[in-house]
Amino acid sequence: MAVAARLRSAGARLVVGPAAMAVGRGGGEGRWMGTATAEAAGAAAGIARWEPMGAREYYDYRRAIYGDITHKAILVDAAGTLLAPTEPMAQVYRTIGEKYGVNYSEDEILMRYRRAYAQPWGRSRLRYVDDGRPFWQHIVSSSTGCSDLQYFEELYQYYTTAKAWRLCDPDAKYVFEALRKAGVKTAVVSNFDTRLRPLLQALNCDHWFDAVAVSAEVAVEKPNPTIFLKACEFLGVKPEEAVHIGDDRRNDLWGARDAGCDAWLWGSDVYSFKEKGSELRCKESFVRWVT
Repeated sequence: MAVAARLRSAGARLVVGPAAMAVGRGGGEGRWMGTATAEAAGAAAGIARWEPMGAREYYDYRRAIYGDITHKAILVDAAGTLLAPTEPMAQVYRTIGEKYGVNYSEDEILMRYRRAYAQPWGRSRLRYVDDGRPFWQHIVSSSTGCSDLQYFEELYQYYTTAKAWRLCDPDAKYVFEALRKAGVKTAVVSNFDTRLRPLLQALNCDHWFDAVAVSAEVAVEKPNPTIFLKACEFLGVKPEEAVHIGDDRRNDLWGARDAGCDAWLWGSDVYSFKEKGSELRCKESFVRWVT
């Protein structure tokens, strides 16, 4: 925890201290290191505009804190990074729901889904508790106007099958197998219910990973840094020795950085898991793995 606190403290100083002027733009608008803690610190200081630090600047910043550290572990988000639905959610909700009387258009379902998902979940501090059924029942009924339990169960079971999901990167199998062979530890870190493990098994990719840190099991959700610290604990590495890849800036990028991990944003810093020799290709740099 000392490492994470050190990183957060330095991040706060970068945002609100006099040094912010050295890395900011005109008018006193500092650039932040990209963590949830830094965001809160800036808001408290009355900074109205925020810009994430560029990849090169961020790596220079980490080097100043930790020195030259070789990554020993890769953490990866599940939905949106490792996995993606095979069909649009609204299309599935409508197609399965037609026989249960669902008559909203796909656009209406999507709009209602986003609205319901964005609202605070008042029944517990976690969305995904155990199998997540209460939360998903609320989302499905709010999205479609249908509270039929048989409809919900059909949808729920569908998203447990390999038919409902695909790999975001078809080369992922070869990359993760090569990384593990090279001695790099691997883990999934995901806000998900207890269907994640059987889903990874159904997709035949569970053996790519040394550990799985799923929010429903560790009782904490991203961007809380605890879930990343748990993953590092499972792998036996220090947070600064791990890099996390995910598609959500707040949950993945900021949460991992608050834990002291390195972090890359899928679709921005990282576009593919595709391996090039013993290196993982990034937008602005190459990070050499242990070989």
